[in-house]
Amino acid sequence: MTEKNYDILIVGGGINGACIARDAAGRGLSVLLCEMGDLGGATSSSSSKLIHGGLRYLEHYAFRLVGEALRERQVLLRNAPHIVWPMQFVLPHAPSLRPIWMIRLGLWLYDRLGGAHRLERSGRVDLTTPAYGSALAPNFKTGFIYSDCWVDDARFVVLSALDAAAKGADVCPRTRCTVARRAGNRWRATLEDAGGVRDVSAGVLVNAGGPWVQQVIGEVAGGNAPAQVRLIKGSHIVVPRLYDGPHAFILQNDDNRVIFVIPYEGDFSLIGTTDVPVEGDPGPVEISDEETDYLCAAVNRYFRTAVSPADVVWSYAGVRPLYDDGENDPSAVTRDYVLALDAPDDAPPMLSIFGGKITTARKLAEQAMTKLEPFFPDLSPGWTADAALPGGDFDAFDDFALALRREYPSLDGRWLEGLAHRHGTRARAILGDARSESDLGMAFGGGLYQIEADWLCQEEWAETAEDVLWRRTKAGLHMTSGQRKSVVDYISKIRSG
Repeated sequence: MTEKNYDILIVGGGINGACIARDAAGRGLSVLLCEMGDLGGATSSSSSKLIHGGLRYLEHYAFRLVGEALRERQVLLRNAPHIVWPMQFVLPHAPSLRPIWMIRLGLWLYDRLGGAHRLERSGRVDLTTPAYGSALAPNFKTGFIYSDCWVDDARFVVLSALDAAAKGADVCPRTRCTVARRAGNRWRATLEDAGGVRDVSAGVLVNAGGPWVQQVIGEVAGGNAPAQVRLIKGSHIVVPRLYDGPHAFILQNDDNRVIFVIPYEGDFSLIGTTDVPVEGDPGPVEISDEETDYLCAAVNRYFRTAVSPADVVWSYAGVRPLYDDGENDPSAVTRDYVLALDAPDDAPPMLSIFGGKITTARKLAEQAMTKLEPFFPDLSPGWTADAALPGGDFDAFDDFALALRREYPSLDGRWLEGLAHRHGTRARAILGDARSESDLGMAFGGGLYQIEADWLCQEEWAETAEDVLWRRTKAGLHMTSGQRKSVVDYISKIRSG
């Protein structure tokens, strides 16, 4: 087989790798993105689902990171209105922890660091009124409210990869890069997937391995650079909804960390996250009993209704690959990203990505291309700041959802809204000429129909029931075990025949 040549080989199909592939392909470069598992299947689908500046990062003087993240919040609100939307956060004041003056100062900075924006500014709220305080213990009288955004993190990855593919990139999930070596002015790499082994070459190797970034440097690329990454596990639990209302809570914990409680999938509350150092192999990982107890205890300090491990209906954990800045406290390790360029004279370069956040992934990709610009002198300028992600080519979600309901009046309006959130304007391509529920095919439960499951397998690289139920949709959370088993059987059947 003839070796295929690319400008850039990207190892790692999380949010950073997908965004870099999208940016590079849109500038006319030939790109291959390979990912050993599912796209976004590890860290990038295990976040707190927030597009935010990181209010608590201000305590560590991370003003540049917070400002950049807040500006990116506006970019993503504009370019991905189907998967990103505003959310207000209520911070109950605990007098024994941060003083009011410190919270006020932090929120004042938070409102201003990102420049002009269309979200509601912060303010003080009375927690003795039902609007924000009905679920809280009666000793919490005063709180503060500010704005950030929610994101469907797994869809963010897939949509970025879809745009990369639409612009010519070869996107190859479940494809492992086993070896990459410099040979003259090219990288020569061996890729392995279910179909066998193949060789490719590239002018540049981008290491977006996330928690495996150091393994790519050493075991794949044969380098011997010292470790620059700290692996920190963050875990979340999901429980039946704890309160009414669209707002989230940010709770100050007595160890100086913060815990989020976020409305999730209509019927649930998402609680997280933890910060636990990880040694050795970064995955797969699961939440520990100690982490579950920690999150429940944090909620129980604030809420009237106690939460116990028995209430947990789902949990997930991911390993964050943070840049090692020497901090001993896992919560204090920088959340900023570092782009390390290894470019020996007359040898092809390797760019390794350390750290990063869902919020700043698009900007990180732009900065990565700036780093690589000397190797592509005819590179076209950046373009992603003003380009909608697939399906995001509309102005206001409510208007789009209303239009979709009018176009398909016989279909359930709430289900259509969920489809619109997952796919945006691409929902019309999925629905086609469907006019009744029977046109949607088999009803698996949890809002998942055959018509969408087929689309996810044919158009979005889904290969397993887990890909469909827990990443490209969250239908698994709303299903019985029997219903989930029916999806397993269906996906297995269509993949085998």
